[in-house]
Amino acid sequence: MTVRVLFFASLREVVGTGEIELALERDASLDELMRRLAEQLPDTALRALQAENVRLALNQTLLGTAERGTRIGPNDEVAFLPPVTGG
Repeated sequence: MTVRVLFFASLREVVGTGEIELALERDASLDELMRRLAEQLPDTALRALQAENVRLALNQTLLGTAERGTRIGPNDEVAFLPPVTGG
């Protein structure tokens, strides 16, 4: 199955793109998605994605840290969101 992965703001800069598509096994988890990203991305990008303050969204719904075992379906969208600052 194919999953769309989005990277926003500073994460887009670190990863080098705003979007990639990953082929995953059916019913893969977010943890499995992270393992696949680890195979494809440089260590600096992976560390940025795994930072404590980075949020994940699945199909535009924010997930908590404990939900990393959530299953992903075909054509789902996973977004990595850095912390937001304002002034």
